[in-house]
Parts: sequence; C-alpha cells; structure tokens
Amino acid sequence: MPPAPEHQLARLRARYEKHVAELHKLGFMLKGSVTQRFLPCGSQGCRCHSDPPQLHGPYWQWTSKVKGKTVSRMLSEEQARRYQEWIADWKRFEKIARAMHELSDEADALLRAEEQAARTNGDTSRRRRRGGASASRP
Repeated sequence: MPPAPEHQLARLRARYEKHVAELHKLGFMLKGSVTQRFLPCGSQGCRCHSDPPQLHGPYWQWTSKVKGKTVSRMLSEEQARRYQEWIADWKRFEKIARAMHELSDEADALLRAEEQAARTNGDTSRRRRRGGASASRP
C-alpha cells in the first residue's frame, strides 16, 4: 500500500530542504568554460613557426556567452583556478535547481491528484455554493 499523500508530501519537502541546504554551500558562480591554450607569436623567426611548431604557453582562457555574444578573456593561472571553481559551482547550482524543480513537479502532481480525488469522492460543497449563489441571482 503506498504511503498517504501527506507522508509523500512530507518526504518530498524533506528532500527539497536538503537541496536548499546544498545551495547555502555554494560560492560565487560563473557560466562558461576555461581552456588551456598554446599559441604562436607574431615573430616569423620564432620556434613557434618552425616545423613542427613549438607553441608558446600554456595560456588560460575563459569563454562565455554574455548577452548573446561570445566573450573571451585571458587569465592568469590563479584566475583560471578561481574561474574553474566558480564554473563548478554554477554547474552544481544548475543540478540542484533541476532536482528542486523535479521535486516541485512531483509535489504538484501529488496535490492535484489529491484535489481531484476529493472532488470525485463527493466533496461537492464548492459546487453547491456556486450553484446556490448563481441560482439566487436574477
């Protein structure tokens, strides 16, 4: 026998609250990605233009969409570590938000089913009030 709706709702609420607690652990967040790049320079006689090329680097680059446009920024190694942490926090936030949304959907389905069951099991007090009120109008 499945648990009563109020017990199911309490379980959903407890799981939801765990996700709320996880949100409190997150720090700053950034969207985007950090990549390590090796690049050639502009000097034609440099080793980076030989065959095979020996490129300069590593260089760190952050790339993201900002207001619909791709934005890139060169970073120091320290900045790259910080950006990677913030991007990881953004991904954790998205995962937690998805889980909270799914729990909310489950709670909504549970409550709607309970309301529907109440309507079909003879809880007609609303209908009577509406019918009575409309019947008294001219």
